[in-house]
Order: sequence, then structure tokens, then C-alpha cells
Amino acid sequence: MSNLDPLLQNRTGKSSPLRPLPNLIFASRWLQLPLYLGLIVAQGVYVVHFLVELLHLVEAAFGSEEALKSLITSIGYKTTAPINTLNETVIMLVVLALIDVVMISNLLIMVIVGGYETFVSRMNLEGHRDQPEWLSHVNASVLKVKLATAIIGISSIHLLKTFINADNYSDRVLIAQTAIHIAFLLSAMAIAYTDRLMSPPPGGGH
Repeated sequence: MSNLDPLLQNRTGKSSPLRPLPNLIFASRWLQLPLYLGLIVAQGVYVVHFLVELLHLVEAAFGSEEALKSLITSIGYKTTAPINTLNETVIMLVVLALIDVVMISNLLIMVIVGGYETFVSRMNLEGHRDQPEWLSHVNASVLKVKLATAIIGISSIHLLKTFINADNYSDRVLIAQTAIHIAFLLSAMAIAYTDRLMSPPPGGGH
């Protein structure tokens, strides 16, 4: 009868307790918790940075020269003509910088939430009205593809900012940033293709 106990436990859905060494190894996943908490702190820093830049933009729109100088310095915009008021180029560069912060923040959320759910512990969000749609089917492969896509989006914003402010960059820098962006694209395509090979769709893709 004792030989049947493990089988009965498996049929009833109850698992036997782990031995000490496997239990220690499995519990080591909680060492990642400080890393995710640190990313939450970094997320807070990005929020503060976003609000400061937004405040400077609003103040500059109302004629604050100090705020305008702060914006011009932060976006690295240079021109031979003096800038005394906001112009379209400065506004566009500042808005792109804000979008960049938002996209990096989205990347942090995917890493924090998806990584914790995948590698540390379940959050038991099933049925929660605010559960992210992508979290319901997240795994290591899906997370890699989503992170690669997010990085491409961030790289696109940086490349657009560089092209708008192209007069302040050398041709070498422009070519290098374009090459890096293409490398990100190819890497994301390779990750997605590898994931498709490892997990083919039902029906063999037909």
C-alpha cells in the first residue's frame, strides 16, 4: 500500500514535500526579489524625471527663459541662432523625450511584472479587472519577444530625435545609430523566428 501512496497523491493533485536541497535551490528564486524592487525604485525616478521635464515645458510655454534653457540643455539642442521662445523643433524634441521615458517605463513594467510572474511567484491576478492582457499567456519566450519589440520602439524614438536634431551630429554618429537600430530589428526578428520554431502554431502553421 505504501508504494501506491505517491501515485494516489499525484492523482489527487497533491505533491510530496521537496527534499532539503531541491527546496533550497527552488527557494533561491526569491533572490531576484530585490532586483525587481530596485527596478520599481528606478521606475519612480523616471516618473520624477518625466514630471520635471513636463513642468519645464509648461513653464517655457508661458515664457520662462530659465525653463527653456533647461529644456534645450536636456535635449542637447544646439543652434547658431539664439532661442528666446519655444519653437516647433524644441517642442517636438521634448515631447519625443517624454515619449521615450514612457516607453522605457513600459519596458520596466514588462520586466518587473512579467519577470516576477515567470521566474519568482504567481501573482494570482486571474479575474482581476486590471490584469494586463499579455500577462495571461506570458512565459520566458513571450517575454523575450515583447522586450525586443519594446527596445525597437525605444530605439526608433532615439533615432527620430537624432534625425530631427541632425545638424548637431556627425555623419558617423547618424550612420552608427541607424546601424544599431537595424541590428535591433534583426535581433527581434531572429528571436521571434526562433520562438516560432520552438513553439509552432497548431496545425503546422497552415
